[in-house]
Amino acid sequence: MDHKFFTVTDYVIFGLLLAASAGIGLYHAVSGGRQRTTQEFLMADRSMRCLPVSLSLIASFQSAVAIIGVPAEVYTHGTQYWFIGCAYVLGLLIPAHVFIPLLYRLHLSSAYQYLELRFSRAVRVCGTLTFIFQMVVYMGVCVYTPAFALNAVTGFQLWGAVLATGLVCTLYTTMGGLKAVIWTDVFQTGVMFAGQLAVIVVGVQKTGGPAEVWRKVWEGNRISGLDLNPDPTERHTFWTLGVGGVFLMLSLYGVNQAQVQRYLSSRTEKEAIRSCYMVFPALQLALALSCIMGLVMFARYCDEDLSGRVGGSSRDAMVIYFVMDMLQDLPGLPGLFVACLFSAALSSISSAFNSLATVTMEDLIKPRFPAMSEETATLLSKALALSYGLLCLLMAYLTHLMGDSVLQVALKIFGMMGGPVLGLFCLGMFFPWANSTGAGAGLAAGLAVAFWVGIGSIVTRSGAGRALPVSCSAVPPSHNTSAVGEAALRTQSGLQRFYSLSYMWYSGFSCLSVVLVGLAVSLLTGPKRQEDLEPGTVFPLFGNVFRFPPDDMKFCGGDLTQSVSTMRFLCQTLNQQLSWSVRSLSFLLPWSREGEQESGNRKEVVIYLMLSSRRP
Repeated sequence: MDHKFFTVTDYVIFGLLLAASAGIGLYHAVSGGRQRTTQEFLMADRSMRCLPVSLSLIASFQSAVAIIGVPAEVYTHGTQYWFIGCAYVLGLLIPAHVFIPLLYRLHLSSAYQYLELRFSRAVRVCGTLTFIFQMVVYMGVCVYTPAFALNAVTGFQLWGAVLATGLVCTLYTTMGGLKAVIWTDVFQTGVMFAGQLAVIVVGVQKTGGPAEVWRKVWEGNRISGLDLNPDPTERHTFWTLGVGGVFLMLSLYGVNQAQVQRYLSSRTEKEAIRSCYMVFPALQLALALSCIMGLVMFARYCDEDLSGRVGGSSRDAMVIYFVMDMLQDLPGLPGLFVACLFSAALSSISSAFNSLATVTMEDLIKPRFPAMSEETATLLSKALALSYGLLCLLMAYLTHLMGDSVLQVALKIFGMMGGPVLGLFCLGMFFPWANSTGAGAGLAAGLAVAFWVGIGSIVTRSGAGRALPVSCSAVPPSHNTSAVGEAALRTQSGLQRFYSLSYMWYSGFSCLSVVLVGLAVSLLTGPKRQEDLEPGTVFPLFGNVFRFPPDDMKFCGGDLTQSVSTMRFLCQTLNQQLSWSVRSLSFLLPWSREGEQESGNRKEVVIYLMLSSRRP
């Protein structure tokens, strides 16, 4: 193992990062309202502007997992992962114009309060518990990843780094509340970008310049083309990243409490929407820096055995080795990148601590103790943030049992648990007849399917992806290689193919499962009536196209008359959809209005025949 070592300057820079983060928390603990109310501690008094909120949204997503995992992914598999940037478009536009307006206007503190307003208290608790489990597991990955990589390369004490990160983060989150979390995220975002830029600039210079880097990555087949293979078991294609990634982004930026809480802390709804728009260019920049860093790393070591240099450790440790190797002659810069890495970890886990304290307080404790005083509630919220910080350290100890790359582990976690929660919100927002029984059954089905495929893939080690050969003069993949891959797929059983589903589809697959099962169970048990809906909980996706079914629409135990009534309702809904489509086309194509009367007559004849054929 070729160890690299920190200088005194590196330790000083790393220490300054931790001290500055703790100082921001201390400042917000003694300024303003001094975090004496839950509104200030958990929601920052709903007074934040769009710039700090947007930078905090970036920092929460751009964790140490991404800073280490994406360069390692590009080094091993090429730039195909870069196409996930296409998913950022819809993944941010839809939350900005659907989720944020609806949730903000309901004046919520927890995103899961919506589930009680729309469905029931039981559905709200189930959604909250799913989120808590998801974030607790993810926190362990975020804390352990940079500490392990640093230990593998520099010999830096593993648990010393874990404890320093966890305790400092717990300290400023507990003292300063959401304001401290957001403003430390702003500071840490700047450190992240500075650290990545420093590594790229020095790495390109030491590799021979941009032209030499490009030549090596091109000859080494690391520049990926547009892969339009529709096979969902292919780990990374345009469809898995650009379409499956949309569901992943929606589960993060649409319904995840850590992000929703930042929207709700904004001064106005417009500020919240603007902060979501401002995230897009910064996320694209962060993705580009991580991918370029992976390419520079490949160009530097394409003629050497980099895995041998890090002693056979996880490939995620290669990134730290590359950084230390590039910056070892520049005292302070290795410390800057490690500060960048731990800034990303701090921002992610502080967001998790605060959001976990919020949902536990608002969704599980306050409803049971409505008479609790504000002072007691605030102290309990701080105690919850502290408790989750200690739990994070325990999860870090368990994280090393996971065998995949940290990037894949993190995205699997979000897909397996974030996807079903996204499906629950979509069921409530877009389908007004969905009821609480359908929502509960849909969530259970979505989680069952997600864990089935996720655990199955871990046990069978499916969907890991084939690494490209590490050589500056790699031969392009031949048809024979493809034939071997296809033959291997043909020999797999149906269940093995199921376990090979790309982890980027987990969110979409589990979300769709929740919606389909939820709608089916809702129709079987009696759809929700319009008068029972809480105002403002349904998004008018198609205006009045989706009408409420009649009160007697129930397939289980219904007589023939009820079934006929149900079919008539469905035909009437089809009639309304056709009318809406004709009106829309007429508006878009004015020259078609002359034929509208004739087409309308034909449509009425069809609907009449459909209704007539179903009369008893």
